[in-house]
Amino acid sequence: MTTSFSVDRIFGDRAFAEIGDPVLAVPDERRDLLAVAGRHEPGGTTPVGVYGTGDLACHALVRSPYPVHAMAFHPTLPLLVIGTGRYDGGYFFEGQLLVLHLGTSRAVPLIENELGRQVLELAWLDEQTLRLVVAPPDDWKDKSAHLEGHVAVVRRPDWTTVPERSLTGDDLIGPRVPAPRPDGSAVARRTVTELGADWEPRRNVRAVEALADGRILATLDGVRLECRLPSGERAWGVPDEEGGREIVVARDEGSAWVELRRRPGMCDAVPRPVVQLSLADGSQLDAVPPSFVSLVRCADGRPALAPAGRDGVRSRFHVRRGSRVYFQRTERQPGRRNPRRREPWVMALELQRPPTARPDEPHYAAVQRMFPFSWEPGETHIAGPGIETAEGTLVHAGTVYHGQGLQPGGSFVVRRETTDGRPLWVFRTDRGATALDADPTTVYVGYDDGEVVALDLGDGSVRWRQHLTVGGVFVVPTALTVTAAGRFLIGTDDGRILECSTV
Repeated sequence: MTTSFSVDRIFGDRAFAEIGDPVLAVPDERRDLLAVAGRHEPGGTTPVGVYGTGDLACHALVRSPYPVHAMAFHPTLPLLVIGTGRYDGGYFFEGQLLVLHLGTSRAVPLIENELGRQVLELAWLDEQTLRLVVAPPDDWKDKSAHLEGHVAVVRRPDWTTVPERSLTGDDLIGPRVPAPRPDGSAVARRTVTELGADWEPRRNVRAVEALADGRILATLDGVRLECRLPSGERAWGVPDEEGGREIVVARDEGSAWVELRRRPGMCDAVPRPVVQLSLADGSQLDAVPPSFVSLVRCADGRPALAPAGRDGVRSRFHVRRGSRVYFQRTERQPGRRNPRRREPWVMALELQRPPTARPDEPHYAAVQRMFPFSWEPGETHIAGPGIETAEGTLVHAGTVYHGQGLQPGGSFVVRRETTDGRPLWVFRTDRGATALDADPTTVYVGYDDGEVVALDLGDGSVRWRQHLTVGGVFVVPTALTVTAAGRFLIGTDDGRILECSTV
């Protein structure tokens, strides 16, 4: 019985792979260590890794929900303190002080307040005393709050045992001083480049496909499309300001259609372009005028454009290998007296015949309303990735909308009949799904905490589940494509591509 999977090959591996684009680097010459913080991604996290300066192995890794401004190794203990935070765009400076235990990669948040405080500077005065500079709590009628901070000196007899969220507002009171916000990215880039000659700032593989001759295609942030030879060497890559997203390979494998990413924060105003690229060198051959669509590969291999709406990921229902083009649209509820009451529905468009080399574009006159997106009365479901099975059912991921974020059990994978939307089985968990695909017997799902779960296609039971690691360090799957029964490619948040097989 299959119980897990193995990573057979790694493409795009390099020094400091976990960090992406570094913004801060702090050495510990006594222990031959280097702490490196990556750039914060909107809506994402900031990676912080601790590396050996000799072998460049990653000894510890943590992801902060806030940008990182300061780090300091403890004088004697295996600890790294990390100062994080940001201005929320309204009134508050929020953030956290983390203590990273190097032996376990456990990060302990110390500031008790729910919003925390933005930590700007850190310095150890001795083994028990830490000096911090924190931003003011807010900038209400305080223009200098963006240029100044408060000095706080915190003493603890043993920093390895400091309880979570034990620093109170009183601990962080101190005199007001000038607090410039320096940019350490140039120094950080120079430091990692000097240590790791093969370093490059790759992040977030968005899609990955295998060709019949063994080449591998991938889109990622900052790269429209790249092609790797069977040896793993990169044959070519096309840089792009934002990068690519979905890939649909032509039948003759001479070209591929690629959906390009829209600029973060502009998804409601800027449509998404779709381009055709040569697989010989990445040159552009054709393009579809920008519109609010999602590129999908249909069951017969043709490319098609699914309506995607203007609400970013909330309105994006991406179903691969469909016999029709599926999408989500908000509709009035049949039989309800209140005409303003609306809910998301699964919609479908029949494919044009015969297939053409260019993507099928939506013909809204032929839209079929299938069934409500949520099968649970009173729940609002947000769409995730999906596929259509050979039997004609839908398997897709999603989350239950809640005003306070994802709740326990609020993430699901469901298999549904396309006749009425009835669920055949539902698998629930606490983490959001990032990628999904299936072979004839198994559904493979990647999650944002780094776990990969294999579900039985027939009944939804768990066949196995395993956290994804590279070099002993957890990574997050951001793309997953089945290449054969029991074999699949995984793209990761640190820009690597993993060739995997079940064991």
